[in-house]
Amino acid sequence: MSDPQSDPQPNQNRRTNKAIPTLVAGAIIVAAGIFGIDLAQNDAPSQQEQQGQPNAETACPVADLPAEAADTIEDIYHGGPFEYPDNDGKHFGNYEGRLPDQHSHYYREYTVETPGLDHRGARRIVTGGDSADNPEVFYYTDDHYETFCEVNDA
Repeated sequence: MSDPQSDPQPNQNRRTNKAIPTLVAGAIIVAAGIFGIDLAQNDAPSQQEQQGQPNAETACPVADLPAEAADTIEDIYHGGPFEYPDNDGKHFGNYEGRLPDQHSHYYREYTVETPGLDHRGARRIVTGGDSADNPEVFYYTDDHYETFCEVNDA
């Protein structure tokens, strides 16, 4: 009969049995990293979704906007006059894709005056719809198209 202390096989089998799951888990993690798989399965909205796409959480009533934004909205409904007629009411391309996808001439942009500036500044109203003086939807940005909120009561 063999001496159990002289037989290295039982301990070696235990170590091998422990190593296999570790190697498999490591391979899965490496593969996930290579293929960009999020193993955390985080269902929270991405930063782009939170910042870019308007939704109920990014709605902003006119009363919460600067007074100049309300003035611009009034001017839009009246067809002007606009402070920057060469720019206001013109096509807004939505090239960054921050607003919902629409046909190419759906959006128009308008300057929202910023007191104390001698140029257009960063604040805008972007409208959507086929009618220039009766838009279907209004969006406001104060950071030159980085983020928008939907003006739900314009």
